[in-house]
Formats: sequence, structure tokens, C-alpha cells
Amino acid sequence: MTMPRMDQGGWAGVSLIASREIGIRLRSRAYRLSTLALLVVIVGFTVVMRLISGGDGADATVGVTGPTAPMAAPLQAAGQTVGETLDVRTVPDEAAGRAQVSDGGLDALLVGDGSRVQVVVKQDLDDNLRTALNVLASQLALNQQITGLGGDPAQVNAAVASAGVDVQPIEPPYPYNSQQLVLGIIAGVLIYLSLMINGQSVAQGVVEEKTSRVVELLLATVRPWQLMTGKVLGIGAVGLMQMVLIGVVGIASGLATGVLTISVSAAAGTVVWLIVWYLLGFLMYSIVFAGLGALVSRQEDVGGAVTPALFFVIAGYVVGISVLPSDPGSSLVAVLSIIPVFAPTLMPMRLAMGGVAPWEAIVSVGLVVVLIPVLVWLSARIYRNAVLRTGAKVGFREALRAA
Repeated sequence: MTMPRMDQGGWAGVSLIASREIGIRLRSRAYRLSTLALLVVIVGFTVVMRLISGGDGADATVGVTGPTAPMAAPLQAAGQTVGETLDVRTVPDEAAGRAQVSDGGLDALLVGDGSRVQVVVKQDLDDNLRTALNVLASQLALNQQITGLGGDPAQVNAAVASAGVDVQPIEPPYPYNSQQLVLGIIAGVLIYLSLMINGQSVAQGVVEEKTSRVVELLLATVRPWQLMTGKVLGIGAVGLMQMVLIGVVGIASGLATGVLTISVSAAAGTVVWLIVWYLLGFLMYSIVFAGLGALVSRQEDVGGAVTPALFFVIAGYVVGISVLPSDPGSSLVAVLSIIPVFAPTLMPMRLAMGGVAPWEAIVSVGLVVVLIPVLVWLSARIYRNAVLRTGAKVGFREALRAA
């Protein structure tokens, strides 16, 4: 019995293929295990961060004795100058302090009569703590010189401490929040992983059907563009379920443990943008992957076929995680995040961090939306002309020719 083609309306065939892909993926043990593993990692990460942040927050612990006790406050101030948080504790005597240094209770012990900086450590002195102690030593030497000249060290130090640069920016910088920076990076990582895993699954599925001749049976029922579109939408829907679940559980876990202290609306906004850019990025790249996958007939050739498209995914991800943590307002990233091939990984990072002008978000989304129909036409043409051809790899130019 010959199966009829589902040409009427077109979307009946697309729906059939999408439903088939969703069923196959949801029944897949690998999909369920990978989703569970990601959820465990996300929740475990928030718990670990909570435990780490639950301490006193000190970078180093320094002990002082009676003679060196006046150095406690200046030492903490010196630590703040170099970005080091120091916990200064008073010990009964030098012998007790040395014992605490030996057993790890103290990182360092200030000894001597307080006229100069002398420190006892177990083996070596941490570089950051050494810098703080050098600042303290310089301050101590300066105070002694001021006293020798008949001045008041406290008055001089107060005048020095109050001195500073009066900055008058024409445009005030955006106040980036450290938690938003972390959320941005995590959003970019999730988008990247999803595009790498689910996007390539489209190409692998095309080759699997092509090799097993299943595609010939399917194309007896639906048109090539319906088969390609249904496969993309089906796998994309399953990936979206996974993305939403991970995003919601991750945000909820962070808020519940107190690791995230940003507003619920800001956290929800991050999840929404994560979903939006997953959908846009997946549609854009998976359509290309489907077309490129149709060019080959062996699973081992899939990687080589999709590498040109994957380059842009990887490049955007690498630029984002390497530049944004140290320079959230990078002009380079701002420009690249508007270009469609880089936007799916870079723009969600920037949006989670904040400080993105509304026009930038609108333009980046608009350009991707405009590009997707073009890619659908191009990939559908390649797919239609190459999916039934087995054996040697079909050339790109050859696949573009009319069937």
C-alpha cells in the first residue's frame, strides 16, 4: 500500500516528523541521564558556593602579640589597599602564636617589638599577604620619619587617606553586579552546550536516516523541507524542555540557598532571555547542520561536515568567557554580539550581565529573525538535492544545483 504525501498545508507533515523526533528523544535513556546529570551539577554548584561563602570571608589570618597589637588596624587597612581581606587575631604570647602557625591556625604571626615588621610563617609567605605586609612596613617607616621630624603621623595619614582623584564621567559606567556576571557566563555556557549537543544531533539524525534508508520511506510520505523542518523543531522542542528545566531549577536553587541575592525579576529575566536565544540560536544553527549533514553518508564524517558552522559557535563562546569576566563593557563583544553568527552565545551573556542598550537587543534579535528564512531556503535546497544520495560526500556547490 502506497502512503499518501502530506502536501496539504505543509505543516501536517512537519508536525508528524516533529512528534516522532520528540517521542524518540524523550524515550532516550541518554537524554534522561544527561538532563539529570546537569540538574545535579547545577544544584551541587549552588550548594558548594553556599558552603564556600558561609565562611568568614578572610583571605588570610594573621596573629599579633602584645607589642605588635598596634599594627592590627594598619595591617587590615593595608590589606584592603591591595584587595586582601585579613583576619587579625591577638594571641597570648609569641610561643602560643608560633604553635598556631605550626598547626595551621594562623597563616602568619607578627613578632618583635613593633618597631618594624617581622613575620613568622610555617613555610612560605603568600604573595598577596606579602604585598600587604610590605605596605604596612612602608607605612611604619614613614610614620617613624614623620615623628623624627616633629610631625604628627596620625594627622599626615588622615590627610593622605582622604586624598583621591575626583572623577567626572560624561556617561556614568553601568554598575555591573558580580552575580549578574556569573549568571551571564552560565547562560552562555548552557547555550553553547545545547547548540553543540542538540545542534549536532540534527546532523547525526539526518545521516542515520540516510544510511539506514529510513529517509526514503519518510520522503514517500512528506516532502524534504517538511522532513528537515520537523526534525529541527522536534529536537529543538526537546532541547527547550531541558533548557527551561535547568534554568528554573538553577535559579530556584540559587535563590533558596542564598547564593543568589539578586531580585526574582532579574533572575526570571535571565531565564527568559536564555530561552529566547536558545530558540533563535538553535533554529539558526540546526537548520544549517541539517543541510550540512545531508552532504555525507557516514557518522564519522559528520564532524568534518559541520565544522565550518561550529567554528562560529565556538568562537563566540570563547570570546565571551575570556573577555567579559574582566571587561563586561567590552566594545569588541558589544559589536560581535549583534552579528547573527555570534549573537546566540554572546548576547545572552551580555543581557544577563545588564547594561545592554534596548536597541542593541532589538537589532540582534531582528537580524537573526531575518537570517533564519534565508538559511531555511538554502539548507532545504541542499537537503533536497543531497539527502537521497549515498556513498561519497556530495559537494556543496553540487548540492546547491537544482535537482
